[in-house]
Parts: sequence; C-alpha cells; structure tokens
Amino acid sequence: MSDNCFHCGQPAEKERISYDSRIFCCNGCKSVYEILNLNNLGTFYELNRNSGVRPDENSLEYGYLDTPEIFTNVTDFSEGETTLVTFKIPVIHCSSCIWLLESLHTLKPEIRYSQVNFTRKTVQISFNHHQLKLSELATFLTNLGYKPVINMETADRKDEHWDKSLLIKLGIAGFAFGNGMFFSYPEYAGEILGSTDFWFDKYKHLFRFILFLLSTPVVFYSASDYFKSAVYGLRNKVINIDVPIVLGILVLYGRSIYEVVTDYGPGYFDTLCGLLFFMLLGKFFQKRTYSALSYDRDYKSFYPIAVTRLDFNGKQENILLSELKIGDRIMVRNHEIIPVDSILISGSGNIDNSFITGESATVTKQPGDKIFAGGKQIGSILEVEAIKNVDQSYLTQLWNKEAFKKHETGLDTLTNTISKYFTIIILAITLLAAIYWIRIDAEKMWQVVSAILIVACPCALALSAPFTFGHIMRILGRNKFYVKDTLTIEKLAKVGTLVFDKTGTITQSKKSSINYAGQEIAEADLLNLKSLLKNSNHPLSKSLYQFLDVEDSYFEAEGFQDIPSKGYSATVRGQHYKIGSASFNGQQSQHMETAVYISKNNEFLGRFIFKNEYRENLPGLFGKLTSYQIHVLSGDNSSEEAHLRSMIPTAQEMKFNQDPESKLNFIRELQDKGQKVAMLGDGLNDAGALKQSNVGIAVADDTHSFTPSSDVIINGEKVAELNKYLKLTRDAITIVKITFAISLTYNVVGLTIAVLGYMSPLVAAILMPISSISVVAFTSATTWIRSMKYFGRPI
Repeated sequence: MSDNCFHCGQPAEKERISYDSRIFCCNGCKSVYEILNLNNLGTFYELNRNSGVRPDENSLEYGYLDTPEIFTNVTDFSEGETTLVTFKIPVIHCSSCIWLLESLHTLKPEIRYSQVNFTRKTVQISFNHHQLKLSELATFLTNLGYKPVINMETADRKDEHWDKSLLIKLGIAGFAFGNGMFFSYPEYAGEILGSTDFWFDKYKHLFRFILFLLSTPVVFYSASDYFKSAVYGLRNKVINIDVPIVLGILVLYGRSIYEVVTDYGPGYFDTLCGLLFFMLLGKFFQKRTYSALSYDRDYKSFYPIAVTRLDFNGKQENILLSELKIGDRIMVRNHEIIPVDSILISGSGNIDNSFITGESATVTKQPGDKIFAGGKQIGSILEVEAIKNVDQSYLTQLWNKEAFKKHETGLDTLTNTISKYFTIIILAITLLAAIYWIRIDAEKMWQVVSAILIVACPCALALSAPFTFGHIMRILGRNKFYVKDTLTIEKLAKVGTLVFDKTGTITQSKKSSINYAGQEIAEADLLNLKSLLKNSNHPLSKSLYQFLDVEDSYFEAEGFQDIPSKGYSATVRGQHYKIGSASFNGQQSQHMETAVYISKNNEFLGRFIFKNEYRENLPGLFGKLTSYQIHVLSGDNSSEEAHLRSMIPTAQEMKFNQDPESKLNFIRELQDKGQKVAMLGDGLNDAGALKQSNVGIAVADDTHSFTPSSDVIINGEKVAELNKYLKLTRDAITIVKITFAISLTYNVVGLTIAVLGYMSPLVAAILMPISSISVVAFTSATTWIRSMKYFGRPI
C-alpha cells in the first residue's frame, strides 16, 4: 500500500516525491507545503490532518480577467487602490481551508484581507489592484489548490436570492412522492383488507418497477446535496448529520430494490420519496425565509429608512429608500452613508469607504465622478444622482452577503453539536446489533440493521432547526426586529449582557426640550446656522435644526471640518461658525448640562441647552431585564446620571463622555471576561462597538443613516419591547431542543424495538416520515402560540 501525500492526503501512486522527511504526490503539493512553511503557516496541517487540496496542474489562463469590461463585471468594488472580489471556491470543506484562505495576506502583502463564507463556499478578497492583477490573484489561488469558479453565473449576483436547482429538486421529489403514493395504494389496501385484486396482482411487478423509476432520480439527484456533504465530512474525518441521513436513504433504497427483485415485498420507494420531499421542503422554506428578510425586500417594505430627494427647483422631500429611482437626486450629509450607486452632481466629495474596504483612508470626488453605495461622506452636503436601483447597488450586495460583518462559519450551531454525538451513537448501536444477530440469524441480521438505519435516520433532527428558526425570523421581521440570519437567533439566546447607548437609543432622537442661553442671534445668522446644521447627522444637530424657527433654505458650507466627539465648523456666506462642545468653542461647560455651543468668527454667541426625552415605557423594560447585566454608555456628560439610575436601578455600570473607541474597548473588556454581549446603538458613533459585540443591534428611527455593521436592526419605537424579542429567541432554542427530544424519543423507542428484532423495515419506513411530520407540526404550532403570547396577534 502506497504512502499518502502529506499535503492533500491522496495516495502517492503515480509520483512519489520525498521532501523534508515527508511524502508528496506531485510537485504542486510540495510547492504549496514549501510556501506555507516559508510563511510560518504550518498550523494549516495541525488544524485538520490531510486537509489540503491538490493544486490543479492544468490550470486555466486567467488573463481575460484583466480586460476592463470583465474586470468590472467580476469584481464587487474597485476604487482608489482597493478592489474587492468574491470568488466561488467549491473545494472549501474544513476549518483549515477557512484558516488558510483567511491568512492570504501573510502570503501576499498586496492582499489586505480575505473572508470566507463557509456555507456558500465563497471567499471575498480585498487587494491592491495596482500591485496585484486580478488574473494573478486567480492564478495564485489555483496554485494553492483553491481554484475559483468564474463564469457568467458566478459573476451575475442578481440571482443569489433564488436557488432554482433546489426548486427543481423539490419539484421532482414532490412529483415522485405524489405518484408513488398513487401506485402504492392498491398494494397497501390489499394487505390491510387481506385480499388482492386479480388485475393488480397481475400488474404489481409493473407498478413496483414504476416506483423504482420514480424514486431513482429522487435519490441520486434530489438528495445529491446530502451525499456531497456526507462525502466531504468523511474525507476529512468528520461525521456530520448528513452521514446517517445518507445511510438511511441508501438502506431504504437498497432494501426496497432487494424486496422487489426477490418478490419479498413492495419495497418502500413511496416512503423514501415522501421523506426526501419533506426534507427538501424544510430547506426550501429556510432559503425562502432568508430571501424574504433580505435588505432589498422586507427591510425596505416594512421600515421607513429615508433619504432627502431634491426636485429640479431645489425643493426637499423625505422619501422612503424603497421609493428611490434611477435619475433621482438626493442630498448626502456629513457621515451619512450613500445608499445607492450614484454620480456626484455638486459639492466636494470626501468619501470614506471603510464600511466596504475596512480601511479608513478617504477618496476625493469631484462633480461627475461615480460614487459606490456604502461609502460615507466626510464633509459638507453632497448632491448626487442615482444611477442604479437600491437592490442593484453595492450596499445591498454587502448587506445580503455579509461582506463587512463579523466572520461566522456556522460550524458550531446547536444542530451540528447534537448531531455529531447522535451519529456516532446510531452507528455504534447498528454495529453492535449486527454483531449480535449475525451469530443467531444472518437473514434476521439484515432485517434488524435495515430497520435500525431506517428508523434512526435523523430527518426530523435535520428539519427541526430550519422550520423553527424560519418561523421565528418571520415573526421577528413582522414585528420590526430584523435579524440577519438564523445564527444570530442562537447568539441572541446566549446573550447575558446588554449594553445600551444613551443618545438616540434610550432617548428619543427627534424629541428634546431645548432652551437658549446667550446673546441674541440675528435672523441672517440663524439662516446660516440652519444651513450648517443640515450638514450634520448627529441627533442633537437634527433636533436643533427642527427647533430653529426660520425659513428652510440652504447655503453652501465652505471648508467644512468635522472633529469627532467635538463638533464641526464651516464658512457660510462669508461668516465662520463653530457648532459643538464647550471646549470646541473655548468655553467651560455649565452645570453638567447637555448643550450645543455656538461661535461666530471665533466670538462665542451662546448655547442651546437640551433636556433629553426618553423613550416611553423604558422603566417597565428594564424591570423585566433582571436576568441580564445592564450597562449604559454615553458620549454626553453625566448630568442625567441620577435620572438614569432611577430608571435603570439594576445597571451595573454607567460610563459618560465616551468616544467611539472607548465604547468599542468597553465591549471588548466585557468579552475578555467571558461575557456574551449585545450592544444597542443608534449607528452614528456606535458602529465599532456594534461590530465588536457578539450581537450588534442598530436602533433606527425615521433617519437618514444606515449602519451595515449590525446583526439586527430594530425600529426605535420597539426598543421598549426588547425583552419580548429576547424571550422569543430563547423560546426558539427551547422549541428546537424539544423537537430534538421528540425526534430522539421516536428513535429510542424505534431502536429498542428494532434491535430486539420485532420491527420490520416496513414499520420503520412508516415511523420515519411520521416523526418528521410531527416535528414540523409541533414547531409550527408552538412558534405561533409563542408569538401570540408576546405580540398578541396571529403571525
């Protein structure tokens, strides 16, 4: 027996290369080994033994990727020195693949970062296209053994919401199931009634052959994803939930063929088709749920994210993002995210693409330049014209593809954790039963083994989580709590610490009591100040803008400068103004109050004093969150600490005068103590903290800002109902565990009877779909009941 290759694990039969006291099957594997070791990436082999992928020695020439038209079509984003591209790489199969592909920057300095989406088998790479061509990047990945699939289907990202192949597989399984029941009925009826029709008895072999023909494409095409997943797992010495599913399918199919060929019985082809139909229906339901809750559909339909549209006369109108059309002109303020790919019409663009590229460097834009959606304006107001619909812009692609979110593989989900032990136990029981019965009755042994593998098929286990979490996502979405994915539901259920931002989160972003103290401000200055306030997206600036009772006009702000956590300044109609904190205007803060200070030409004019209005029913909310550790962070001073303490008596810490970096570091400190943290922020100065937290919840009122760093978006008016959402996510985990218990109960009872030799494969085949149907019925009923309890209306 030949030795296996140290890199890819394949037998070194055709070629045997010795290097560094190791055996390799080809020069490609040897070269990859050398590259990894030269760059101190030997951990790749420690993560998963024999986990490498053999390089494609007949790799294609990728020069065509550098053609401008193809480059634009294939890449996600390209501006300045940075390009983002997402490659489909089907051979990604284990933790070491993820680790290596996310370590590409250590192999090539031109690569800035890379992120793997394990579920979709894709990797998104940010690189300097001036130093590394796209064709060279594709060749580099191919030489590592991770050849990207590049064709028109992978380049066209508009079809990602709909998996047509799954629909076809489901249709084939449904067709076979329905017709299989029809052809099986006479034989089942004859057995039950104890008599067989003469004509049916004459043609039963034809009926059975038709059932065989119907079930074969279901097994080898409709169920192909289960086979692929099981093979990937076994190749990498991992037993996943699809292994016993595949065993059950093969045993049911093989046993049916045996019974038909030997005329022992009719087989179980109809049951097999029905089983796979329900499993595929669960997968289809889950994908439909993801699609329905994607940003460009449900999010726009249910939630009023707004933009300011300008007509040709300069009149302003706030519209829903969903109403924005190609050719519309909109205003983009300081620190606002550009919601749609557009052309700059007027203003000086200073675009921060950090949400897209992860880098804080800004790009200067002049009128006539293209601006990608997802960029953030740093400076005065811009006027831009939309050149794409919202659902075609790069911001939407980022939201749907999670390009700038925390990397989660989903490998540690509840289903995978339980199924690992479940599979091992089932296989052990089957082996022990086979050893016992082969010594007593060899023919009986095959019946027992068949019954065990059929009745123990974890199909109900596989259906449990998709149906439960699919229902929960839909319920939450309809109640204006938009969860990004099912993994977030599991993470929310594990959260034990809640961190609240103050301004715009537990306070109303639009409502404040405002008083002015200082010298009288002339109307011309008020007009100038209102124009300058329009450039800012800070909640206090918005409130002050609404408070100033002067004509709503706009004068250009020249030399706009924004200093985070301090304020901003600009020249309007020849007068230089400063708006911001006391220190920014050379003053001492008064009585620990929340105020906005105003200066004109370096002369202090006065201050606007704010008294925050808190969201309704907050004391009741915090009274129900006693099982959580509560923390409050604020960029304001501590003037309202006493009021906050009375409202949130269970709060462990309250920190004030916190800048964005301080908030992020506070979250990190909590996590270092082993706490699972959910952060609630309004998305203005909280993006870093939201992204750092285990679950980032962006609170959004009818605002112009949009934060893609969050796992959840909640309507501001629903903050007081946060406890209901958290309880529902915990209920979801409980429901899944109960359905697991139902499935395991079926298996324990069925296995006991099967191991003792009292269950025929026919009874096992009947029990299997019954358990699946009962799980679907149970999870549908319980999620409906829980939603009625919390939200008081049918879903």
